[in-house]
Amino acid sequence: MSRNSILNERHRALGSKLDGDTWNDMPIPWSYDSDVHDEVVAVRSRAGLYDVSALNIVNVSGPDAEKALDQLVARDITKLKPGHSLLAAEVDEAGAICDDIMVIRDSATAFRVSHGSGATKTNLAKIAAGLNVQVEPDLDVHILSLQGPKSLAILDPLLDFDLKSLAYFQHKATKLFGKDVYIARGGYSGELGYEVYCSAQDAVLLWDEILKAGKPLGAIPASWNSLELTRIEAALLFFPFEMIEGDTTPWEVNMGWGVDLDKPGDYIGKAAVLASKGKERVRQIGLVCKAATAVEAGAGLFIDGKQVGVVTSAAYSRYLMQSLALAHIAPAFAVNGTVVEIRGQAASWQAYVAPTPFYDPLRLRTHPREV
Repeated sequence: MSRNSILNERHRALGSKLDGDTWNDMPIPWSYDSDVHDEVVAVRSRAGLYDVSALNIVNVSGPDAEKALDQLVARDITKLKPGHSLLAAEVDEAGAICDDIMVIRDSATAFRVSHGSGATKTNLAKIAAGLNVQVEPDLDVHILSLQGPKSLAILDPLLDFDLKSLAYFQHKATKLFGKDVYIARGGYSGELGYEVYCSAQDAVLLWDEILKAGKPLGAIPASWNSLELTRIEAALLFFPFEMIEGDTTPWEVNMGWGVDLDKPGDYIGKAAVLASKGKERVRQIGLVCKAATAVEAGAGLFIDGKQVGVVTSAAYSRYLMQSLALAHIAPAFAVNGTVVEIRGQAASWQAYVAPTPFYDPLRLRTHPREV
């Protein structure tokens, strides 16, 4: 482990052991003493505060910053305006998804890249070689994510601008409790939410003060297990769990939106990913399972005794009162209502293909009409 959140003592005080799996070399507060399902209820009805500082943030700046990032991802970065960000498909030379990535533009020559556990660091270093660009991992930044329908009401009175004016995937430099921060609208829960990017020295104060301000509206700290549950309810992808084959293309996981088909510039894997369109071997689907618990990730899907797919992620949602799974299935069976048998190591279950997202199918929670 080479990274630690400055908020670890807060997580320990809430009951986290910080001794489970790490992510991006950082110990994660997977659970607190509170019930994970109660945390989900808070996020769905009020607000939950997450520490997502384990995301990798890389500062990319200089005259060739735009050029470098445009060669990294399959969307047209030249169209990205300052104060905006976008998610994109990042693929390897074979056209397979190789990381989660968000490109954040602060100015004409200054960007931040938020990415997961994949190949971004290696790919960006190769592209930057020979260009007039500086690539610097930000090991100080901490990210507090306030998710839930009350997040706007909690944060707006604390800021010197109208937070309602901040659109999805927009961000703004401002002050919060006297500290320099970026406020960004986004999240990973299927709810209205905001990220607060701050320095390590300010993170504890901001964590405490946000929770204090949010307490009258029911805001609570929330663990990563509840974030995992909410993202499965919202059918949001997570690299590499939804790319279980290792050579999964964007088209196979309903991520065609992450590829600009008319992008004029070249990028890593462009020819391969465009050639793979229409050649999908699997489809990303949702399953509602006849089970009282979560089924096993990695379990096979069977129809008439023949394996036709695999579970990529699974959770039991007490909020929706359903056992849910995200899965890959042969395209011929990616039809709502298709019945499959899930065969795990410990048990087997019946399930059927269901529309996704399981929660808020029109995604009106992340894009409420009044915001």
